[in-house]
Amino acid sequence: MPTPTRNAPLTPVILSGGSGSRLWPLSREHYPKQFQCLNRDDVSLLQETVLRLHGETGSAPPLVICNAAHRFLVAEQLQQIGCTPQRILLEPCARNTAPAVALAALQAAPEALLLVMPADHAIDDLDAFRAAVESGSVLAEAGRLVTFGITPERAHTGYGYIRRGEALGEGGYRVDAFVEKPDAERARSYLESGDYLWNSGIFLFRAERFLAELERLAPAMLTACRAALAAGREDLDFLRVDAEAFAACPSDSIDYAVMEHTREAAVVPMAPGWSDIGAWDAVHELQSRDAPDGNAVHGDVLLHATRNSLVHSHSRLVATVGVDDLVVVETEDAVLVADRHATQDIKRIVERLNQAGRSESRALPQVYRPWGHYRTLALTEGFQVKEIVVNPGQQLSLQMHHHRAEHWVVVQGTAKVTQSQGHGDTEQLSSFLLCEDESTYIPQGTLHRLENPGVIPLRLIEVQTGSYLGEDDIVRFDDAYGRS
Repeated sequence: MPTPTRNAPLTPVILSGGSGSRLWPLSREHYPKQFQCLNRDDVSLLQETVLRLHGETGSAPPLVICNAAHRFLVAEQLQQIGCTPQRILLEPCARNTAPAVALAALQAAPEALLLVMPADHAIDDLDAFRAAVESGSVLAEAGRLVTFGITPERAHTGYGYIRRGEALGEGGYRVDAFVEKPDAERARSYLESGDYLWNSGIFLFRAERFLAELERLAPAMLTACRAALAAGREDLDFLRVDAEAFAACPSDSIDYAVMEHTREAAVVPMAPGWSDIGAWDAVHELQSRDAPDGNAVHGDVLLHATRNSLVHSHSRLVATVGVDDLVVVETEDAVLVADRHATQDIKRIVERLNQAGRSESRALPQVYRPWGHYRTLALTEGFQVKEIVVNPGQQLSLQMHHHRAEHWVVVQGTAKVTQSQGHGDTEQLSSFLLCEDESTYIPQGTLHRLENPGVIPLRLIEVQTGSYLGEDDIVRFDDAYGRS
């Protein structure tokens, strides 16, 4: 990145509130696409977004806004890449992008330049991206509300467009209009005109300038966000905004609430190899494809007479024979087969799963918790078998169950088990260690806690028996993560 000429610090604002419906079955409500490695094998989309400016001269630590249910996933993924954020703000409910950015702007220094980035986009040419940000910084410091338009590569009907107007200098233009997703004929005319850009959903402006325009254009939204922050509370390393005040906030995007109505909107064109990864056909375009058949594969896959398809295997062999233009995605609990050109409609399947109350829309078989994760290996009436992994130095809550007993067998590492002994006035807690191949039994109604005191992950097999095995049969008495 060139030496910055800006005077104010550049603060990345990471919007990580996605619900995960369009890339089902890999992406789920509790583990949406920003936490997945879809563009690179070594980092998730959220981590990629943070690393675009991480450690760059003139760039401050990021502000991250996320769903409260994802807070520990966000914190863990930031820790994995060595990033300490300014703040992780927790939204109690979804209110679209404008309120989320308002929360960040109220938290930031008034003069800070806020670079607003969705956490689930891919950008491959960092030099082109950073050069565009530098150009936009000059316009933002002058009071403009800057958005970044992607130079279109084809007549795409899945993106909104921006029509650029007169040149403003620094490679930027006045915004003439924001245009909704067009039909194919109109998209072709946009491409031929040369005056239209894809709307990237990335923005840059001074915090105080955005708040001033929000107060002018959507005062009720700003009032609700101020109230939600004022009544918010610290929760470990997070700031949890007030649920009641935030729920009263109007729901709207930055585009609709501010950018389409302000007189100070500017657009900076860029071509950084951008994708919003909005559906599986975008993943097919993004991932390297084998020549000459145009396929993109992941995992244990065998193809024969297969062309222009994406085949993604998570847990077992997937083979295709004699097919064209398909998306095949396999996870442990679901298989998707779709026409590659109809993947925008996958959300209809998710809607039907939600209507039926099925768990496949919400969580993967591997469920993440602040202490680690667990995976259900077998479940039937009367018993359940789980693999539990506890990260080094972490512990589960001190808890008990009304309807089930548990048997733990250590497979790897060392477990510290705390368990109540005796009854009534004589009941007391005692602790002991279990090593590999050792086991213990936790009777129904017994107070207990599991902890990993070692330096390697603790893996154990848990066998549950009882009349009810749901996750809501947990009574917490003490919890390091504020869940009791």
